[in-house]
Amino acid sequence: GGMFHVGSRSTVDLEEEITPEEVKSILLRFVFQSLDYDNSENQLFLEEERRMSHMGFRCLEIRRWVICGLIGFLTGLIACLIDIAVEELAGYKYSAVKQNIEKFTEFGGLSISLILWAALNSAFVMVGAIAVAFFEPIAAGSGIPQIKCYLNGVKIPCVVRLKTLAIKVFGVICSVAGGLAVGKEGPMIHSGAVVAAGVSQGRSTSLKKDFKIFEYFRRDTEKRDFVSAGAAAGVSAAFGAPVGGVLFSLEEGASFWNQMLTWRIFFASMISTFTLNFFLSIYHGKPGELSSPGLINFGLELTLEYIPFESFLFFPYYFPGGMLGALFNVINYWLTIFRIRYIHRPCLQVMEAMLVAAVTATVAFAMIYFSNDCQPLGQDSTEEYPLQLFCADGEYNSMATAFFNTPERSVRSLFHNPPGSYNPLTLGVFTLVYFVLAVWTYGLTVSAGVFIPSLLIGAAWGRLFGILLSTITSSQSIWADPGKYALIGAAAQLGGIVRMTLSLTVIMVEATGNVTYGFPIMLVLMTAKIVGDYFIEGLYDIHIKLQSVPFLHWDAPPTSHWLTAREVMSSPVTCFNRVERVGRIVDVLSNTSTNHNGFPVVAHTTENEEPGKICGLILRSQLIVLLKHKVFVERASSRLSQRRLQLKDFRDAYPRFPPIQSIHVSQDERECMMDLNEFMNPTPYTVPQETSLPRVFKLFRALGLRHLVVVDDENRVVGLVTRKDLARYHLGKDGLEELQLAQT
Repeated sequence: GGMFHVGSRSTVDLEEEITPEEVKSILLRFVFQSLDYDNSENQLFLEEERRMSHMGFRCLEIRRWVICGLIGFLTGLIACLIDIAVEELAGYKYSAVKQNIEKFTEFGGLSISLILWAALNSAFVMVGAIAVAFFEPIAAGSGIPQIKCYLNGVKIPCVVRLKTLAIKVFGVICSVAGGLAVGKEGPMIHSGAVVAAGVSQGRSTSLKKDFKIFEYFRRDTEKRDFVSAGAAAGVSAAFGAPVGGVLFSLEEGASFWNQMLTWRIFFASMISTFTLNFFLSIYHGKPGELSSPGLINFGLELTLEYIPFESFLFFPYYFPGGMLGALFNVINYWLTIFRIRYIHRPCLQVMEAMLVAAVTATVAFAMIYFSNDCQPLGQDSTEEYPLQLFCADGEYNSMATAFFNTPERSVRSLFHNPPGSYNPLTLGVFTLVYFVLAVWTYGLTVSAGVFIPSLLIGAAWGRLFGILLSTITSSQSIWADPGKYALIGAAAQLGGIVRMTLSLTVIMVEATGNVTYGFPIMLVLMTAKIVGDYFIEGLYDIHIKLQSVPFLHWDAPPTSHWLTAREVMSSPVTCFNRVERVGRIVDVLSNTSTNHNGFPVVAHTTENEEPGKICGLILRSQLIVLLKHKVFVERASSRLSQRRLQLKDFRDAYPRFPPIQSIHVSQDERECMMDLNEFMNPTPYTVPQETSLPRVFKLFRALGLRHLVVVDDENRVVGLVTRKDLARYHLGKDGLEELQLAQT
């Protein structure tokens, strides 16, 4: 039940000229596994539930709320740590470079300032890239595609481990402080998910700690729900948007939802925002003044007024966002393929990241140096690191406001600075240059997000449109304030790249604190999605496909009703009898690849090896635990002598079940028998072999299944449908197409 993935440490020889299709076939060599979101209602499960009292169930529910509170608290603390570290490191860097520039402006030698800036950027990025490339490649990027896949039911190795969290946090601090065209908000979603996965299990293999209080939740079903809460808490901490966080988990990730889960996720999101707000108020020397609900705060609630007439003025934003977003995604798609082919070794990945950091600093320095956009530096100016350069006394270089700052501060400047703070040429050139830098940067082997660069690009061309509008209207007109157009442009650009609609609308509304802008933002995002989807998919979906993850969308491909379960299933199927010989179980587990994880249990097969009638389903992980604990009997009739196990024994081995090669079974034990009746799921989901693909897809996707047994009219097993069988069908330009997936 899996597909394939090539990691950053792959030794595949990609030196020859190959096509994108051949690249994809190379990617299809490494197996992903599916997650078991369907509970196995075997006898052990029923006995445990029967023993549990009403108070026991109430205690479990209380523990769920406690875990969600801890998830929110720890995610908020991590966001606070990232924010403080970035501010301190970036502040040191910009102060040092600013002093150096001021020192050499009058006396010449500005090349020293450029070298210093490029060296500091490259040093920060080098450290972060080394940590990611050599220690945990899965920590690269924002992590949002990986979390979407996890919530969709795909087990990606190491995606929610503590080591990944440590590298992710350290890496994003280095990336942002290194001046790359990245943001620290996207990785918070991955960080929150890792926190949730660790806290909910009550143990860490990295720290060798095990707290039994949460051992009941050691299964994929429970872990999935907490990871949804962690992702939402990450969004909430990033943007100060608790409701947006809940909707993000619903729209972008969760494969299962109910009312109580919604409440718990919202609770985690609120705790996350409050924690970040509280500790940042202490850091800023204003304890109790809760004015920083997220890592980025647009703060537009009092400055931008809006009238319905402006909806018509926002109309030109409806199409450029989708088209520029599609252009961004197309370029990044081909750039990612190039990286897969030629930059697949860790040392090359680190060198590329350092090159981008140095080029970013050089381009920024050149843009600032050659810009003659000078603005007066008033007493109420909010510029953090104003550069005078060749401007007159009392003035600063406006281009430096956009480049000589962290991306978050640059976004706020474009939103807040009064009319006249930028001239059109500055904004036009900045938009073009930063677009190229952002496209080049996303996909580097560093921890970084694309949210803030997208907002910054959109805010720049949005403000440019506002300035052009003010030239044809009265400067006193209410719709001539360029800040509001920067906001709409930012939403359009971000929507065109990531293609989120519902959650992103609410995130933008919560971040601005101005609900009146919800309607135009929604229209812009919907149009950007429609226009962008005409050319290419969203950025996260592109990278999911490039990693060859068997991601299942909400619905089956259109025009697929003529396909039946018989045509999509895998067959023949390896089955076990109710009471099976240990030697055969060991041989089957040893001889089948690790992506064979479910085995139907049937009544005794006939002599001509016809398929038997379905009796249940047992997982590879369950069989591994049974073999490890030697749950054998000497003869099939001696079932009473079989060792008793509890669900606790299976939870103790979760989630890293040992491989079959590590379990020793003697020759005498191979002749023993194993009774599977007590451990198998006696009521697995089955479908007739004539069931259409959309019905199979809907059942598989809605219930979060890993295996779906296909039976004939006599209830005999004829095949097995897994995620791989469904994911290989998609709607192409010529209709329904089938991917030819490599087998293992």
